[in-house]
Amino acid sequence: MNQPGESLRDRKKRRTRAALERATVRLAAERGYDHVTVEEIAAEADVSVRTFFNYFVSKDEALIGADPEAGPRMAERILGFPEAVTPFEAYRRSVLAEITEELDNARDLWLLRKEVLMQRPDLLVRAFANSAESEQLLADAVGRRAGLPETHLYPRLVVAAGSAAFRCAVTRWALDDSVALGDLVSEALGLFGTGLAHAPHRHEGGS
Repeated sequence: MNQPGESLRDRKKRRTRAALERATVRLAAERGYDHVTVEEIAAEADVSVRTFFNYFVSKDEALIGADPEAGPRMAERILGFPEAVTPFEAYRRSVLAEITEELDNARDLWLLRKEVLMQRPDLLVRAFANSAESEQLLADAVGRRAGLPETHLYPRLVVAAGSAAFRCAVTRWALDDSVALGDLVSEALGLFGTGLAHAPHRHEGGS
């Protein structure tokens, strides 16, 4: 899917990056991550090894597949909602839109990546930690939308809570993907939104 205002060069770069990610995940799932080399990944994606290193510093980074455009894209969404939408709701909708778009475009890749990362807990931890820069962008957007100073705790707490909700949802999804990831994230964010001082009744979710 082309992004609005995206140049031909940008589209080509994005497609090359996506091809390298797919090759890394696919080969890792087939052969085992430790048995795949950068040279094999580049060949699978039909690019040179030099091109691989133009996009990623290592095969670990290619497997994790953090999208450098995701943070700016989500922050723009947060700021773009109508004024009546609360800062938390704007953040929630932005997160869910990102998940829906990614799953619609590459669900099989998500599932394969999940399988590989579950076999390498060290990389799973890195995948979660890799989002720090994006989280700062999102916190800034939430703060601007709420009209709060940069030093205020609220925007950082909203985004930190959202990241924790996402991690919990992914962990659950990794064990049972019969439940949609978007539904799990929505449920987790809903729990944060209503508050955690009291545990929900059994029929209120968390199935």
